[in-house]
Amino acid sequence: MANDSNQHGDDPLKIPEEDRKRAKVFFDRAKTVADTGNFEYAIEMYIQGLSVDPENIEAHQALRDISLKRKASGGKDMGMMDKMKMPKAKEEKQLMLNAEKLLAYSPGDISRMVGTLQGAYKAGCYATVLWVGPILQRANSEQKKPDFKTFITLRDVYTAIEEYKLATDACYLASTIRPDDMDLSHEMKNLAAKETAKRGKYGIAKSFLESVRDVEVQEKLMDADKDVHHADAMVKAINEAEAQWQASPDDQSKFSKLIDSLRRTESLEYENKAIELLEEQYRKTNQFKHRQRIGEIRMVQLSRQERTLRGEVDRGKNSPNYSDLVQKFKEFSIDKARTEMEEFQLILEHYPTDSNARFQVGSRLFLLGEFQDAIPILQQSKQDPKHRIPASIYLGRAFLSAGFADEAVDTLKAVIDEYPGRGDERSIQMFYWYARALEEKKDNDPAIKAYSQVAQWNFNYSDVQVRIKRLRSSAA
Repeated sequence: MANDSNQHGDDPLKIPEEDRKRAKVFFDRAKTVADTGNFEYAIEMYIQGLSVDPENIEAHQALRDISLKRKASGGKDMGMMDKMKMPKAKEEKQLMLNAEKLLAYSPGDISRMVGTLQGAYKAGCYATVLWVGPILQRANSEQKKPDFKTFITLRDVYTAIEEYKLATDACYLASTIRPDDMDLSHEMKNLAAKETAKRGKYGIAKSFLESVRDVEVQEKLMDADKDVHHADAMVKAINEAEAQWQASPDDQSKFSKLIDSLRRTESLEYENKAIELLEEQYRKTNQFKHRQRIGEIRMVQLSRQERTLRGEVDRGKNSPNYSDLVQKFKEFSIDKARTEMEEFQLILEHYPTDSNARFQVGSRLFLLGEFQDAIPILQQSKQDPKHRIPASIYLGRAFLSAGFADEAVDTLKAVIDEYPGRGDERSIQMFYWYARALEEKKDNDPAIKAYSQVAQWNFNYSDVQVRIKRLRSSAA
């Protein structure tokens, strides 16, 4: 088994057999849809499966294989809106999964390989580290100008999991970039000695937890240094991109590169500068792509503002003005949804076949409570395999909210039967709203059964406990 290779440290990640079986459902589904050429849906299924069984190396490799096939067939990187919808990385495993999903859409992106490596290490997925590490090392080595810090990152992660031979190799590659660095030479000798001690059982090796503490201290120092250099590098990139564009003001590729460099800062000042330049180009060329990018930037800014306001609400639960904070957040959420809907509607006007824009319009209409208008758009959206599951859930809920309980039951039952997973957040949501629709129809026994399934997966989900008790009480 792939997981048996995870023998590093005092507390390696263990995957229960039950979870492996649950994950296999996703992996089998992924293989089936990948064979039909539906690579995006396959990627999603592999990521869902890896969220349950993150140390399944065969699945990691299968995901990489289809990402390379997708790239060879002309597949493009994930769009900005899809990136915004990715789950927030509240835990290390999600950090790894997010990076790996992004990597699947751009399999040659070294920064995403680094993100997958670091996320796997922090999540305790050491078998995954040993899978992605060689991929990253080879990709960096094959660049015209290999990145020194990438080799150092590999060295540090390998050292932390006591893979001293691999750490020595990475350190050697770093030394080929800086041959006069005596510290690297000294480090290689130390790593080689540790490998010898490990193989010959000389001395007592540090525990993994001690290694983690050492690396955490080193990472804090590296991150502090990285932040300063990263900011300087971004400003330098902006200046270089602007100079190149001004030298060839009609070159749209150079203009696009300048906009990308401004957006990459995630700074309001630089983003607003990008908006000004895009507005100027839109007036000059009348090309909608410039107007579309303005909308993307504004939506990113709204999402950032939303996170700030949500943080204020979370921190202010015990404050006397808590109700005001909640009301402010609600009003902002409505304004945000309406602004986003208008942006996506504008995209649909120019690109009527854009399935992502259509789904986004439908979901925003639902969030705004405009259910009658949302239903036909969501019906169209669920025809796209990439949006089929979320669009079907929104559609079932829209039917229910609009007073069509029978249609809600049928829609949600169909998506439950199709969805391969059980017990994850999405299936819990499906079962809950399916139960709500059954309850609305007065089909109390099947409603109780569906609510009970939700409670068995997540006892504290929404108001499921109250609804079960009330229905059972009325039945008694």
